[in-house]
Amino acid sequence: MTRFIQKPDGKGSLKDIQILINKNQEYLNSLIKSKLSDLKNDEIIWPSPLENDDFAEYRDDDFLIKLGLDPAEIQLDKFWPKKGPQWDALGKTESGKVILVEAKANIPEIVSPKTCAKKKSKCLIDFSLNETKQFLNINNETDWSGKFYQYTNRIAHLYFLREKCKKPTYLINIYFIGDKTVSGPKTKQEWDGALKVLYMYFGIKRHKLSKYMLDLFIDVNDLK
Repeated sequence: MTRFIQKPDGKGSLKDIQILINKNQEYLNSLIKSKLSDLKNDEIIWPSPLENDDFAEYRDDDFLIKLGLDPAEIQLDKFWPKKGPQWDALGKTESGKVILVEAKANIPEIVSPKTCAKKKSKCLIDFSLNETKQFLNINNETDWSGKFYQYTNRIAHLYFLREKCKKPTYLINIYFIGDKTVSGPKTKQEWDGALKVLYMYFGIKRHKLSKYMLDLFIDVNDLK
C-alpha cells in the first residue's frame, strides 16, 4: 500500500500541513516564489494532502503518479526499495516542475531513527545514499542511514529525480512555529539551533543541491 489516508483531527505537523495545503495555498505559494526564483512565474498545484482525497499521503510509485511522472520512465525501484519516504505534501507546476515537502512541528521530529530496512533493501539504500554523498562531494564517514535518516533520504530523492532523472525537482522543509499541540518551538531561533546541530553532525550546510532546497518557517498563528 502506497496511499495513506490521514485523520482530519490529528495534531502537530500532520494537522498543520493539512491546514496549510487546503486553506492557505496562496500564502504558501507566495512564500515559495519569494525565495525560489525558479518558481516565481509558475502556478503551483498541490495534489496532496487534500481534504477531498482523505488527506492522503503517498510514497513509492504512487507519489510519482501524483506528481504527473511516469513510474516506468523513472524506475525508482532501481534507486530505492519499497516503503520509501512518505511525503507530507506534494506540489507540481504546469511547466512540469516538482516539489517535495517534509514538515515538522517540534524538534524531536528531526532526530529520526536509523533505517530498519532488511539486508537486501539496506544494500540498495546504502549504495544510493553513498552515491548522493559522492555527488555532493561529502567525504566524511558519517552514516547517512543512521541518525537523522529521514533528512538524508529526502536529499537522496531530490538528487535522484533532479540529477539522474533530469526532472526539475525542489525539496522544501517546512518548520512550523508555535504549535501548542506538540509543544513546538515558539521562535525561528529555536529551530535554527536544532538545525545547526543537524548540519554539524553531517558536516554540511551548503552543497550542490542547496539551491534546489528551501527551509520555510511558518507560524501556525498566521494560518487561517
